[in-house]
This record gives sequence, structure tokens and C-alpha cells, in this order.
Amino acid sequence: MKANIQYLDLFAGAGGLSEGFKRTGNYRPIAHIEMNKHACDTLKSRLAYYYLQENNRTEFYYDYLRNNISRDKLWKAIPQNILESVLNTELSENNLEEVFEKVDKLVADSETKTIDLVIGGPPCQAYSIMGRSVSSNGMKDDPRNYLYKLYVKFISYYSPKVFIFENVPGLLTAGNGLILSDIIESFKNIGYNLEYKILDSANFGVLQNRKRVIIIGWKKGLNFSYPKFKDVYNSNITVNSILEDLAAVPINSTNNTYIKEPNEYLVRSGIRDDNSPLTWHTVRYTNSNDRKIYREVIERWNTYGERLKYDMLPESLITHQNKKSFLDRFKVLGANLPTSHTMIAHIAKDGHYFIHPDIKQCRSISVREAARIQSFPDNYFFEGPRTSAFTQIGNAVPPLMAYYIADKLKEFFTKED
Repeated sequence: MKANIQYLDLFAGAGGLSEGFKRTGNYRPIAHIEMNKHACDTLKSRLAYYYLQENNRTEFYYDYLRNNISRDKLWKAIPQNILESVLNTELSENNLEEVFEKVDKLVADSETKTIDLVIGGPPCQAYSIMGRSVSSNGMKDDPRNYLYKLYVKFISYYSPKVFIFENVPGLLTAGNGLILSDIIESFKNIGYNLEYKILDSANFGVLQNRKRVIIIGWKKGLNFSYPKFKDVYNSNITVNSILEDLAAVPINSTNNTYIKEPNEYLVRSGIRDDNSPLTWHTVRYTNSNDRKIYREVIERWNTYGERLKYDMLPESLITHQNKKSFLDRFKVLGANLPTSHTMIAHIAKDGHYFIHPDIKQCRSISVREAARIQSFPDNYFFEGPRTSAFTQIGNAVPPLMAYYIADKLKEFFTKED
């Protein structure tokens, strides 16, 4: 089956969800719509990778990763309509008709001239429990609460057979459940059945506990039901599997060197391709006081398997007045555990919640290590500065989770064909 299932990706971010669908080889993106400029550049470079791979020119992409050619030269090597399919815009009621017009043109120029599937999810900060906890009014007035209404309008306009709406579990309780009720009712009113479940990326082979609400909707009358996903077990695999082949890195520096051959997990998950150069194994600066805290946290975990709370630190290291909440703000990766704790976008601000377990390095994780926790392949390049790369990674859907969802979903489209 060739890549003839055409999809539209809304609120695409850096493309984690889309990456899973592309990787199956059965899906073709019509357009990605995203407001962040750096994320859009990431999407363009990833589309360049797939175009070059399909034309047996992957080495040209790897030359870009090695800094042998410029991004401008990379992008000029692929058809411009591919780059133009990434729409850098903030969706709103004011520009919806203009966006429809651009997507319509892309659909008209496509092979099957249809959109079979819509994927994506509105920004989740307004639905997250953490986001509400730090907001003075629980984010009740946040306009992002209602971006789902734009998603509904896309479904109504393009009438895909199926859609996938992804978000945080906090969506279920946002607005005392009224937002979820309105989402369900809105889709039903335009002719779609839907079902939702909380799925954990750890059950899809990702070395991370990351629970997400996955709403799947389908046109009324279709012979479709919510897929049953089989758990992907990682027997005897630990978080160390995504750390052990990467070089030690001093703070505020980069070391894009593999020090070991890829292990079985890295190969099976698609994270490491031996032909690809390593990028973004870059570590931020950490001040001396925080490094002393890191040492305390790492030592407690590695020696006793215990998490050190902030109020348990020596008084000389405590600088925050708040010693009653967010006491786990310094957290080390459990290298011996089967999964990491949930990757969050806050990593763009500091790395305290993701400390490397090697006490000799005494640092927070690199951009590439964060990407691996999210199951991004090493040849996935994040455009923009380091802070933006961390944000893109923290907000993403793990590609490996998306891959298994896409792989299962293709069974329905195969039957339809």
C-alpha cells in the first residue's frame, strides 16, 4: 500500500504526531499548520529529509546535519510546494477563510484531491492541571480554551473520514467538564461519532510515562470503532538505553559524538541510524549552587533510590522562599527505571526537573537526550535556538506512540480502499 492516505495536521508543533504517520509510509501530509516560526522551520527541514530519502539522496540531508551545506541550500533542493505546505500562522476566526483557501489549493494539487484524515490538538496549557494551578483564575479567561472550536470548523469544512484530537488529561476536567461536553456535542452536530481514551506513551514502546487523551472521531455510518492497541513491551530495557551511547558533555557545551554502537532498543525504536550524524547533544549552563543541588539529588537517588525534596536540602543551598509546593522541582532521571517521568515544555526554562544521573557530569539533560525521551530519531533536527528546541520537544507527541496509532489506523483505510 503506497502513501495515499492524505492528512492535515493542525497545531502541528514540531511534528511529533505527524512523524509517526509519515514513518509508516502510508500517509501523505497535505499541510501542517503551526503558529511558531521555529517549529515551522523544523517541519520544513523534516519534509526535506523525507523527500530526499524517497529520492535516494539522504546523504545530502546528512551533509546539512554536518554543517557542510546551509539550510537555504537544503531547502532549495526540494520542490517549493513541499515547503509551502507548512503554513506559519496563528489560527483564528479572522483568518480562517484565508487558511482554507491556501489548504484548498494544496488539496487541488494533490494526488487524490481529498483529505482523508485530520490530526492534531490545540495548545494544552489552558487544559493542563499544572497550567491551571499557576494561573490566578485557573485559566478561565485563556482564549486557548476555545481553540477546539477552530478544529471543529476544519472537520466540518474538509469532512475527513477520521480525525484524531490529542490533548492532556486535564481536558477531561477543564471547566468542570463543560469543555469536553461541548467538544463531544460539537463533533456530533457535524456528523461524527467519537470516543476518547487516556493512553500512556509507555504502552507504545516510549521510555516515558506520558498520559494523553486521544479522541478519535469518525463519520457517522462508517464501519469504524476505536482501535484496540496492543502494548509494546520493552523487556529488560531501562532509561539508560537512551543515554549510554552518548558522550559526556560539560555544562554550556556540545559533544556530538557516539561512544558506543547502538543498542537493541535504539535500533528497534528507530531512534538511532548509524549513517546519521548526531546533533543537538548540547547542554545548558548551570550555576554553581544548582550544581551542588544536582549532586545532592543524584547521590540520594543513586545510593538510596529516593527522591530528594526541596525542603530536605541543606539550608545553605535553599534559595527559594516557597518550601511548601513544587518540592520535586529538582528531579533526576532514573537510569535504572523502565520509563522516565513526563517530559514537559518547562524544560525550556531550566533543566532542574531532568537531571542526568551521572554524578561525574552533574548537569541537566541535553537537547538530544530530551528528544530521545520523547522517542524522536537522532536524525530529527530542531530548528531555532536551544530554548526553542527544548520547547518544541516538550510540547510534542512522542513519534513512536504516533507511529503505532497510525499503523493501527491504516487497517481501516486499507479496508475502505
